[in-house]
Amino acid sequence: MNTKVTIPTVLVVDDDDTILQVLEARLLSSGLTPLLADRAETALEMLAGEPVDIIVSDVKMPGMGGQGLLKEVLENWPHIPIIMLTAHGTIPDAVGSIQAGAADYLTKPFDGKELVRRIQTILKNEKTTLPSENAIPKNNELQGGKAPAMARFLELLERVARSTANVLLFGESGTGKEKAAKILHNNSPRSKGPFVVVDCGSTQPTLLESELFGHVKGSFTHAVKDKKGLIEEADGGTLFLDEIGNISPEMQTRLLRFIQEGTIRRVGDTRERTVACRIIAATNANLPQMVKLGNFREDLYYRLKVVTLTIPPLRDRQEDIPILADAFVQELCNTQKRPTATIMPTAMKKLMNHPWPGNVRELRNTIEAALVFCEPDNIKAEDLQIEKPPNDSLSMNKTGFSLENNEKQTIIRALEHCNGIKKDAANTLGISRRAIHYKIRKYGIGDSDDT
Repeated sequence: MNTKVTIPTVLVVDDDDTILQVLEARLLSSGLTPLLADRAETALEMLAGEPVDIIVSDVKMPGMGGQGLLKEVLENWPHIPIIMLTAHGTIPDAVGSIQAGAADYLTKPFDGKELVRRIQTILKNEKTTLPSENAIPKNNELQGGKAPAMARFLELLERVARSTANVLLFGESGTGKEKAAKILHNNSPRSKGPFVVVDCGSTQPTLLESELFGHVKGSFTHAVKDKKGLIEEADGGTLFLDEIGNISPEMQTRLLRFIQEGTIRRVGDTRERTVACRIIAATNANLPQMVKLGNFREDLYYRLKVVTLTIPPLRDRQEDIPILADAFVQELCNTQKRPTATIMPTAMKKLMNHPWPGNVRELRNTIEAALVFCEPDNIKAEDLQIEKPPNDSLSMNKTGFSLENNEKQTIIRALEHCNGIKKDAANTLGISRRAIHYKIRKYGIGDSDDT
């Protein structure tokens, strides 16, 4: 039997391009996979989109620097060890990093073999302390993974779940955003805390403030007693804000203050209360476009999108339709205490050919209705009540709203504008050359000449 060998990935962060090149060669020759970033901000973006086993970072860098990176990693990716590199004159900074939570440090100039030895020692120790069961639990709406798009999403979901970083979930209606949020909570360091859901789309704007922040007795008509808000209820756990794009400008301001300060004030109260919770926000709206139009605060948007995940629509994961359909049949038959029905080949073909504008929710409802009509226990094509969606619905869903797709298209346009010269495109976008190389690899954009 073949055993799959996983090659550890080392994220190296240093603003000195020579050191990056030397470490890249050293790590490759030692059987490790290097990822390179020339600043801490680029490294954080890589962490959100790439599997990383250990980080090696310089202390002194422009921007947030190594200390800022260490703080973010400890807060959001506590399972990833980090080794700090420091010049001889700044050893106190490195010692402070160890006290703050870094795994180790080396002073420059350092021996490459010694660095590799320390990396391998730390990775070996980390492996022996990992829990034996850390996989994402199965859930009908998120089952699958045969489709590449869903396999990639589930991989990212499992990785992000282990952190406490705020997450912004994008996805069309019916893709299972609340299910994904629940999985993120259940597999996070805050899993023992509460999971509180707020439907920002169905709650009246006039009531949302009281629902989120609570109120004190007498603060408004019908406020007959003190009430704890949902943010306070989520203390120590996870707050899931569904349809975040629907909140008013006033609520955006109050929510931003809470995220920045970690404190809330109930309606009509003068006392501040401290609350610590992870925020997962979800929307099927085009938030980047709303920010551009001034309908959503840019600073709040960036506070929410520490990590972004996009759930693929069902039409982009067609290979998963049989898995989902069979799972729904099993679930519904068990609930109804009836023998498990079989989806006939003609019916499965009909399911596979439908574009599913309502996504997984529509598929589940279709299976539930088919169980009513089928007899005895065979679901045939005629039992499936599937209607052809309106043309405008199809055209909208084919484009969808994807932050990653918007970023990819922006990079493509920048490259076209600069005749394929990456360094010019990077300057146009206001990012580093190493960042644009990373994004080109990430999105599989066709290579272009560098001059």
